[in-house]
Amino acid sequence: MTPNSFSPDVTPPEFRDIADLPAAAMAHRLAGMRPADAIEILNDLDIDVAIAAIAHLPHEQAVRLLDQPELRRTGEILEYLPLHLAGSFLDAMSADRVTDIFQELEDPTRTRLFAILGTETKAALKKLLHYPPDTAGSLMTTEFISVPAIWTVSRTLKHIREVERTRETVYAIYVVDPETKVLQRVVTLRRLITSEPDAPIISVGRDEKPVAISPLTDREDVARLFRKHDLLAVPVVGDDNHVIGIVTVDDVLDAMTQEMTEDAYKFGGLEAITKPYMEIGFVEMLRKRGGWLCVLFLSEMLTASAMQYFEVELEKAVVLALFIPLVMSSGGNSGSQATSLLIRALALQDIKLRDWWKVALRELPTGVALGALLGIICVIRIATWQMLGFYDYGPHWMLIAATIAAALVGIVTFGSLSGSMLPFILQRLGFDPASASAPFVATLVDVTGLVIYFSVALIFLSGTLL
Repeated sequence: MTPNSFSPDVTPPEFRDIADLPAAAMAHRLAGMRPADAIEILNDLDIDVAIAAIAHLPHEQAVRLLDQPELRRTGEILEYLPLHLAGSFLDAMSADRVTDIFQELEDPTRTRLFAILGTETKAALKKLLHYPPDTAGSLMTTEFISVPAIWTVSRTLKHIREVERTRETVYAIYVVDPETKVLQRVVTLRRLITSEPDAPIISVGRDEKPVAISPLTDREDVARLFRKHDLLAVPVVGDDNHVIGIVTVDDVLDAMTQEMTEDAYKFGGLEAITKPYMEIGFVEMLRKRGGWLCVLFLSEMLTASAMQYFEVELEKAVVLALFIPLVMSSGGNSGSQATSLLIRALALQDIKLRDWWKVALRELPTGVALGALLGIICVIRIATWQMLGFYDYGPHWMLIAATIAAALVGIVTFGSLSGSMLPFILQRLGFDPASASAPFVATLVDVTGLVIYFSVALIFLSGTLL
């Protein structure tokens, strides 16, 4: 790549010095950029500079940027903008985006901004804030296109041209009964523009029951529905089958990205973090990470207690201590593997809660086979080191090798079983299966693994080293 060329997905070099420009000039440059590039720059600017830039942007361009979830500190930007500007921006933004912003704001800022909203925006916001955060109701927008079933194709197209700027999407048109307002058809834009202008709109849609969801549908179930039916948008209907909003595919992608991020944090053994890493305060970082670390540390104390219990055996056969990290990490690794597989399978609904016994029957032979594989490798390693003179394990080195191999079979099998069953137990108790973090599984296997290890050693080495 030549020095003057750049990738289409990379901010051009001439935009990198934008922070040094006056606010008006900066806004002019931002207005000429692609939204993704402009947002990337705004995220890197100091907050006061970003506020000044937004304030000087043309109204439509500012709304377009504020409406993107990728723009960070949106609530803070709106908080410090002049009230008349903040109000006009919020009224022009999509209802679901405004809802997300207000959920992040705290009083008195929330109350102050709510007071300056238009009547329609207030009504939509009240409705959307009513729903729990992880439901379709919290993801939906009330800005959609619906038309009476008695309209023609040409009248519907004219209506779309009139309102498209104020709607989330025009790719789906919802046809309702003119009297009862009950949803009857969903017509795609493609079918609409390829139909005869005088044809009734009701005749254009497929003669099948529309795919629709309740506002209380879990967002993970919404995502599965989008994948199953290959949807761009899905209507949200109330108990009376009236359309109260729609969920679009971009909202689902944003929600699932957030869900996967939270699960990744949980699996790593810390609380979910919503801010970028460099914006997390020192105290907040301690709070997010310290709780889990303390719990895991207290759990690991059981490992010390288990080793104290086998103190005599360790004194008699110090060589056993050499392999404690090896066997413990193998059990923890197998448990983490099983947990990862099961969390994903449960999330995708490849398996149900009632399938726990089928999983156990699969993991049992799998654990034995994996443990045997590691045991063979360990025996080869001990034999090689002994015969080549790298280390002298003593006259009973073959028994030691057999002990380690048998212990690996037991510990890896236990790790696979416990790691696969833990997500089921958590889900049965009403917790998120992703809470079965890798450190927690490793700690559980460490404690039990020591008991298995020394119990096997007592069986194999009794009368020789023990």
